[in-house]
Formats: sequence, C-alpha cells, structure tokens
Amino acid sequence: MAIEIKRLFDFPYYQLETYNLKDAFTSKYKDEWKTISTQEYIDSANKISRGLLRLGVQPNDKIAVISSTNRTEWNICDIGILQTGAQNVPIYPTICKEDYEYVLNHSESIYCFVSDTEVLEKINKIKKNTQLKAVFTFDDIAGEKSWNEVLTAGEDTENQPELDKRKAAIKTEDLATLIYTSGTTGKPKGVMLSHKNIVTNVLASKERVPLDYGNSKGLSFLPVCHIFERMILYLYQYCGVSIYFAESIEKLSENAQEIKPNVMTAVPRLYEKIYDKIILKGETLSGIKKGLFFWAVNLGLKYEPNGANGWWYEKQLGLARKLIFSKWQAALGGELKLMVSGSAALQPRLTRVFAAANMPIMEGYGLTETSPVVSVNDQRNKGFKIGTVGKVIRDVEVKIAENGEILVKGPNVMMGYYKDEEKSAEVLKNGYFHTGDKGQFDDEGFLSITGRTKEMFKTSGGKYVVPPLLEGELKQSLFIEQIMVVGEGEKMPAAIIQPNFEFIKDWIDKKGHKIGKTNEEIINSEIIKNRIQKEVDKCNTHFGKWEQIKRFELTPDVWSIDGGHLTPTMKMKRSIIKDIYNDLYEKIYRE
Repeated sequence: MAIEIKRLFDFPYYQLETYNLKDAFTSKYKDEWKTISTQEYIDSANKISRGLLRLGVQPNDKIAVISSTNRTEWNICDIGILQTGAQNVPIYPTICKEDYEYVLNHSESIYCFVSDTEVLEKINKIKKNTQLKAVFTFDDIAGEKSWNEVLTAGEDTENQPELDKRKAAIKTEDLATLIYTSGTTGKPKGVMLSHKNIVTNVLASKERVPLDYGNSKGLSFLPVCHIFERMILYLYQYCGVSIYFAESIEKLSENAQEIKPNVMTAVPRLYEKIYDKIILKGETLSGIKKGLFFWAVNLGLKYEPNGANGWWYEKQLGLARKLIFSKWQAALGGELKLMVSGSAALQPRLTRVFAAANMPIMEGYGLTETSPVVSVNDQRNKGFKIGTVGKVIRDVEVKIAENGEILVKGPNVMMGYYKDEEKSAEVLKNGYFHTGDKGQFDDEGFLSITGRTKEMFKTSGGKYVVPPLLEGELKQSLFIEQIMVVGEGEKMPAAIIQPNFEFIKDWIDKKGHKIGKTNEEIINSEIIKNRIQKEVDKCNTHFGKWEQIKRFELTPDVWSIDGGHLTPTMKMKRSIIKDIYNDLYEKIYRE
C-alpha cells in the first residue's frame, strides 16, 4: 500500500518505496562529492531521533539548526528532529549574534546543531544567555561536541519502539517548525507552520513540476532555512529528484558543470547576476561574434511563450539557440530544463531571455506565512505568462480586497505567529491571510503583483509613489546594481543608488575614460553621474510626473547581507539603508 504523506517525515519513506534513490543527497567535502542513498538518509535520521530521545527531548521541544551552506546533515537533522515530535527552528547563519540570542530565547530552543566554526563562535558568545543545554557541530571542531555523538547514541535501537510511538502520535495539524522571518523592519516574527501547511503545499506544487520523476537532478544553494528552498527540497524528495548542494553561490557555475542539474531555484538577484556576467562576456567579443551575440540577446528580449511571435521568429530563435544560447546552457551544465524564481519580483526581460535560451524561469509568488507557494507559472498547457506569477495552485483561494491587497485562504496558511496573538490577529482575519502585497488577476486567471502596501508612500503633495515599480525599471540598467527610491512626506521622489562597480570598471576601460577605479572615485566622477542620469531619465519617461525621480545620490559600498543592507533573501532593509545613508538623504532634501 502506498505511503500516505501527512507529516513532513513521511516524504523520505515515500521516496524509499517509490524511487529508492542511490543518490538522494550529495554534498561536497574537501573537494570530494559524497552521496547518501534514500535508505542511508532514513537510517541516519532514525539514529538522530533515537539519540535525541536519549538526550531527553520531549514532544514540542524546540531544536535550532544553523548552517552556513546547504548540506546533507541539515536534512538528516530535520527529519530526525521532526520524528520525535519536537520542532525544527532553522536560523539564518548570517544574522548578528544579538538576533541569534533573540530567536533562541523566543523559541526556547534547548539544543542547537551548527555547521562550522564561524556560526559556533557567534553562538558561544551568547550561549550562556539562552536555555541551550548543548551545541553540536557538523564539522569536526576540536573541543566541541560533534553531531556524530547524537548519531552514535542512536545506533542502539533499543528505544525504537518509543520512537515509533512518538511518530504515530504526531498529527498532520501539529506544529512542525518555527521559521523566523528575516524581516525588513523590527524583530523577527516566528511563523508557526504545521506539517499540513507544508505537506499540502508540496503536493499541490508538484502538479507544476515538469520533470522526469526518479531520474532528475536538482542543484540547491538558496538558504534551506528559508521556507522557499526547504519546501523545494521536500518537493524534490517527493518527485524522486537527486539533490546536490552547491558549495557556494560563487561556485555555482563550476558546480553546475560538474553536476549537470535539470532544475534549480534562485531569487531574482542571482538571475540578474548570472545575466549581467553573460552580458559582460558578450561585451568583450568583437566583430561577427559580438554581432551574433547581441543579435541573439535582442531576439531573446522579444520572446513570447507558445510561439506567439510566429514562425519566422521561432526559426530565428532556433538558430540563436544553436549558435549562442547553447553556450549559456553549457555554463550551467547543459542539462537545465527548469529554473524557479521566488521571494521578489523577477524582471520580465530575464524571464524572456532565459526562456529564449531554453532555460525557462518559472516565477511564483508566496510568503513564509503561506508555506510558501500561492501561485506559480507552468510552461505546459499555456500556463506561462511573462510579467505574472502564474495561476493559483490547487486548494488555495486568493481574492483581491477593495484596496488591491492580496488575501489568501487555504491549508497552506500558517497557524499564526509564535507567542504573538496580537500580530497574528492583524493578518489573519475571517479565514484569510492579509499579505500586505497588492495584486490583480487578468482575464485568464494569471496573478500579477503590483506593489506592496507597506512600501507605497505619499509625497508631501499627497501623491502616491510605488518604489518597487521604479526600482524594477532602473535595475534593468547594467550601470545600477541596487536602488532604493525614497521620498515619503517629501516634495519629490529621489533615489539612493549602488552602482554596478564591476560593469562600470569594464565600461571605463572600453570607453578609454580617464577615471580612477576605486568605488569612491567612480561615485564622484561627473562622467559616471551623467551616465547614470541618462538611465534615470530613460526610466522617468515610463512614469507620471509626480512619480519621477528628481535627484539621486550614489553609495561607495556594495550592499550586502553582512553589511546590514539586505535580508538573507536579498530584499532591501529600507529603514536601515535610509539610516546608513542618512547623510545622502539629507543632501538630497535639505541642500
């Protein structure tokens, strides 16, 4: 009898019965790929469960897991924790030690698994202020407790009947995990997700996955502590996809060439970086090669799904794929059939050009609070429309409120925020989750995101401005890496911009300008300011006068997670960026 999946730890057993993969998970250790089978995955997870029982772990205890990179151990611990009736509390590795302390205390975590020295050092600084009884490390670190101690304690199967009893007692409606949203403002909120929330999301999302089940490879590198990648990993397990963990974002292309994945997921910023690097390479070509390269790019930028551009376009596209786009594919292993994007808006030009290159990006929409998928594109059966986040998945209901806000109802909607009934009541009303995002449906049922209610602002003249729309337009410029539109309560919109220093340095060489190449010299160059002004002027033509960016200032810093500018999912922390560059803000509005 087929295994019915009701709890998250049912996925590995379903995979064993259905696909029994030899290479369920593969991670790289000291330049060597190491693989475990489905059976080894389950055996190790059971050892962790039995080891945790010997440590006295009780149902509803909280156990934190913090890893700098995605790795097999994370998934083993995840299943091992869940089978005991305890909850997994994944924590972003890049947050500061004060946030570690807050999350560990708010969740009342009693044990913690960490990946490496870097994370351990942060934990050790605040450990005494928490309820942690012990910290176990994946890497072997002298003088520290290894996760192998828990595995070894679980080798003795004498307490397996107790574990079986624990597993049988876990219901689909039970809490599975607390995920602390990285948040762009304030303290992180602990999103309570049940087994049912995530399981139903995986089962419904599977219908949008056009892969060869049991014979495909997935490349994973987005933080698994984020619900997007975590749900994807459960989905891969359900579809019999062999999971390979990239060593880092920097080694993504190198790892892809070794692995030859069929599917991968990313956030828009990473697709932008891949595209920018490809364009930079194209700029270094000359003669016919350069002409052909940009002919193919320009063709790709006109792409429409389902042959809508007609036979002559498709004929040219076939040639472009053979001559140019095949090289793009080779850079990512040559076997990529599908890429998925979530977490923020994807620029339509990227959707077009990657689909033209036969590496389609299926953009979706969701939030941590919705486990996460609400809607997603599907390249089959005319389910793919550029500029939208696809159609709503099965069993999920979406309605648009009078003010344009997207409201979501379904089995994927969270139980609430942990220890915060007030904030839960603010967003969960009459059975609907109020997303804070604005959207609209077209006549074919495709959902488009039109803005975020919290990100809109009014100028002193009483006119509304939607920053993401302006920012999305300007980030299409190769000269601009990051941009934040400001102006709430001020007389006009303006922008704080981080230039694309890598591209600009190459552009300076190409043009033969006598400009210094330090970041400071670049942002103070009148030539660069004038060039970026051209990009701003071009953008402004698409917007009403009240929305147009009247002034901008450039920053010498590269905005980053570590610098505090971005959340771990690469979203801007608007209030923090404004504080960091308050001098530039004052210069714009007070001088």
